[in-house]
Amino acid sequence: MTEPTDRAGAAGPADAAVSPTDAVRRHDPASRGFASDNYAGVHPEVLAALALANGGHQVAYGDDAYTAHLQEVFRRHFGPTAEVFPVFNGTGANVTALQAVTERWGAVICAESAHINVDECGAPERVGGLKLLTVPTADGKLTPELIDRQAYGFTDEHRAQPQVVSITQTTELGTCYTPEEIRAVCDHAHQLGMAVHLDGARLANAAASLGVPLARFTTDAGVDILSFGGTKNGLLLGECVVVLSPERVRALPYLRKLSMQLASKMRFVSVQFEALLAGDLWLRSAEHANAMARRLDAAVRGIEGVRVLRPVQSNAVFALLPREVSERLQKRYRFYFWDESTGEVRWMCAFDTTEDDVDGFAAAIAEEMASGS
Repeated sequence: MTEPTDRAGAAGPADAAVSPTDAVRRHDPASRGFASDNYAGVHPEVLAALALANGGHQVAYGDDAYTAHLQEVFRRHFGPTAEVFPVFNGTGANVTALQAVTERWGAVICAESAHINVDECGAPERVGGLKLLTVPTADGKLTPELIDRQAYGFTDEHRAQPQVVSITQTTELGTCYTPEEIRAVCDHAHQLGMAVHLDGARLANAAASLGVPLARFTTDAGVDILSFGGTKNGLLLGECVVVLSPERVRALPYLRKLSMQLASKMRFVSVQFEALLAGDLWLRSAEHANAMARRLDAAVRGIEGVRVLRPVQSNAVFALLPREVSERLQKRYRFYFWDESTGEVRWMCAFDTTEDDVDGFAAAIAEEMASGS
């Protein structure tokens, strides 16, 4: 019988021939960019929680101990009637949530810059069957007056019926609604018979920026259903649909499955959110990302020729500099053009962005600006 061999070909016991993994590290773990908080890895505390949930068997499709406990965790933040449905990703959360508060002939009023309109490849329309009624905004935020530009034709059988207003917190432009602004939106929408959905991919960053609990601008403000983000705040994967007004929501468990968002091994999604929300990890991580964006904002404002175009209210900095400079800079650090027509760029900070990362990036910007355009 042939002896088992290790990778060098030498004979040895079978257990010595097996490495912990056959995977090979294919990136530099010290590398950093400013393209997206999605580029960041997994927070060590979340990785530890995943290991804790591993081993043994747990019932699949959400009937596990971790998902059951997650209901209690979310209710601490959003109130005693909140109900949470873990899903795979942000687009899935938004599409599932919007279907749950609309009928087949329903339409969604949203900002023109909304993620559901710009960055979800038509999923609300193609998967959810929803008509998006968009409104241009200067800062990514809707107001009652802006909503009224599309909130009409409620009895017109020729028009898709406006049934829900969708807002984003923080907005796609990095701005934050105040609790009072969201309350005004909710009150107005409800008076018109519409529900309110909140896309909260960066909800933690908003709470950290505003210095208020999560419920202050969601449950207390009148939001009916929200998509709660985790991936951008240090999770491996996973978002949650959180129902705040059960009387306005229908058939969400079935819609989640229909939308291909029901995880079989859901305990590994749920335990991540427990790690994030049971303590203050969500807030620590968001506060740090926001602080790094403020540091970057302060650093680049002193560089001649660089203009920060929007208020830095979360973990995003939007700036304008010569296109040639941006293109050279992209060879050193990853980031995206936000508006190709104007040359506006977006720089994002994450939970693992360091002060040295920010200072190095700011120095690189200064060097490239000094080199000329």
